[in-house]
Amino acid sequence: MPVNEQIPDYDLDELVVVTAPEQLRALADPLRTTLLELLLERAASVTEMARAVDRPKSTIAYHVNLLVDTGLLRVVRTRRVRAIEERYYGRVARTVYIGALNRPEDKQVVAAINGLAEAAAESASAHAADELRCLLVHARIPIEEVRDFWAQVQEVARLFAQIPRAGDQVYGFGAGLYPTDAPTLPDAERDPTD
Repeated sequence: MPVNEQIPDYDLDELVVVTAPEQLRALADPLRTTLLELLLERAASVTEMARAVDRPKSTIAYHVNLLVDTGLLRVVRTRRVRAIEERYYGRVARTVYIGALNRPEDKQVVAAINGLAEAAAESASAHAADELRCLLVHARIPIEEVRDFWAQVQEVARLFAQIPRAGDQVYGFGAGLYPTDAPTLPDAERDPTD
């Protein structure tokens, strides 16, 4: 990647912590999350986003305005097209982190935002075509290690998002880290001779 090429092509924070109910509701809509994902590539106008998702401009404008109102999108630049000022939108941050949830209704909204479920649905055709690359590993580790490991996964995701755009195929990268009821071996018994 050339030194001056930045993905996306605008400045944004690395992280935004989402806690407000209206932000959580905004993220629960699949079209809005798609728009946010598109803007990880570059800033775009409502017209460009509408073309990308094959939806009417009025529909996209509604969702973009809602994302702007909730502080998840912002205008990153404008340009004059004839007598109209065209706005280009970008994310406020590369990573959206769902923060502390104090109200039961917030937890219900977040439960609907399951990236792994979306990845599973998206990957079904790749699985059928034998083009799916995935892995699942279980490990019994302390919570401090979980936090450190997840930070490394987020860095890998950031690197994935920074790969220059080319080609005709869009690839998804999914990662999840969650507690399970997977069986574990008991701690090894100590040899009495030790």
